[in-house]
Amino acid sequence: MLDYRMDTFLTLCDTMNYREAAEQLHITQPAVTQHIHFLEHEYHCRLFVYENRKLIKTPAASALEQYARAMRYNDSVIRQTLQNEVTMDLKIGATKTIGDYVITDQIIRYLGSKDNALTLIVDNTEHLLKLLDENQLDFAIVEGFFDKKHFDSRCLRREPFVGICRKGHPFAGREISVAELLEETIIHREEGSGTRAILEQKLYGYNESLSQFRRHICISSFKLILELVKTGLGVSFVYNVLADSDPDLDKFSIQGETIVREFNLVWLKHAHVQEKVRAFFSPRTPSD
Repeated sequence: MLDYRMDTFLTLCDTMNYREAAEQLHITQPAVTQHIHFLEHEYHCRLFVYENRKLIKTPAASALEQYARAMRYNDSVIRQTLQNEVTMDLKIGATKTIGDYVITDQIIRYLGSKDNALTLIVDNTEHLLKLLDENQLDFAIVEGFFDKKHFDSRCLRREPFVGICRKGHPFAGREISVAELLEETIIHREEGSGTRAILEQKLYGYNESLSQFRRHICISSFKLILELVKTGLGVSFVYNVLADSDPDLDKFSIQGETIVREFNLVWLKHAHVQEKVRAFFSPRTPSD
């Protein structure tokens, strides 16, 4: 069982504010301070310091946070195992391209066993990483950027990132300049999504941004983005697996740019997830 003072520590890591941590934990602010002082004495190091009146983590706190989050996760796995020796209950996350277009076969195969249970959350990269930190997911499959110092990962596949337009659009099948692109309406995902981050990073390399487009439209639904592109209301950038999913779409690219990104399996450092990963990608024979 995770020491209650370690739970206080993790809450303070989340809030970076003693008062807010106390409110979330329903204890007093001096109690939060006392718990942190206990851990500092236990580990012989400072965990938090103030710089210019702002609370920051020390390197020791960052290291301890990784282990503590994994300890909390591993404790939940052990409890689940002891309480139910038969059912494999997975809680996984996937970004929208992957959840809607990539892992359907794995889900069907995994659920072919009557002993397997599944919770799948499809959301943007930023939110899924937050859920991992909160121990609400066993692992996530993402295409966005993440901190490799904070999470362990394994590359599942590499996927081209392409422009899409309606059939017959002047961009169809072409390499275009950034100047041409900026004259179009761009349809993009919300902040926190992996595809938006990739697009913004590429634009930044040309000293441009989304605000430089003639018009930009933010949509969180890939299904709706594809429909808007097909009707000629704008262009977008998506992974190739998504572009190939609809025959009414054509592809284009930016001159001199070949964009390929990884789809990564991501989990908390030091968390014992290997059995659950194997269960999802190589599940047991379905029960009769």
